[in-house]
Amino acid sequence: MAALLALSACLVTPGKFESTLDIRADRQFSFTYKGEILASDMKGMESSPADPAENTEPRTKDSAYTKAALKDGPDERFDTSNAGGNETQMRGIAAALSKEKGFRSVRYMGRNRFEIDYAISGRLTHSFLFPFNSDAKIILPFVAVELRGDDRVRVKAPGYSSNFDQSAPPMAQGGSGNDAAKALDGVFTLTTDAEIISQNQEDGAQAAAQGKQIMWKITPLTTEAPTATLRVSR
Repeated sequence: MAALLALSACLVTPGKFESTLDIRADRQFSFTYKGEILASDMKGMESSPADPAENTEPRTKDSAYTKAALKDGPDERFDTSNAGGNETQMRGIAAALSKEKGFRSVRYMGRNRFEIDYAISGRLTHSFLFPFNSDAKIILPFVAVELRGDDRVRVKAPGYSSNFDQSAPPMAQGGSGNDAAKALDGVFTLTTDAEIISQNQEDGAQAAAQGKQIMWKITPLTTEAPTATLRVSR
């Protein structure tokens, strides 16, 4: 995703979306992401030294952050109107991404919002990340599929949680990152016919036509990244 180099001054996060991941026991996989991607300007994201406690306070169900998220209405979703983003640059990114493998459509909607339709399939002979570019280090992968040993695959989706900015560089934590977290509104569905070793969805795996299905509803209150470990063929 070389085009994402242009976003090196932005933190890229999900907005409203639907995402699916299918992993077969023979290591065949397919991944989709359809919905918003939001680009937050890094300027002004630095943590304020005047109130260090605010930056280190754990996010709990009773935190001020959570209460604010509960109060926000549909008109108070993530707003980058003051982010100072370059409209020409953003449109250029959309045009470049539309040429990348997997991006079936990319539309720039203004105010640092992109509408994405992404789908890719393959075989898990190596790890898979979305989105990822080794030179754009601040871009947090929404989803990481890692090979663990000879016969295990771990799925983790740090981008599909309100704690996503804890994995970002210090200057990207807090501030606009909290605003982006409030915009989280999606569903992530994992389907598989492989053995499920572990997963963190409290309702567990459900029977499905293609094996078993685990579904996570993602909101600003989702603090734990969706995670599962599967046993696949060697």
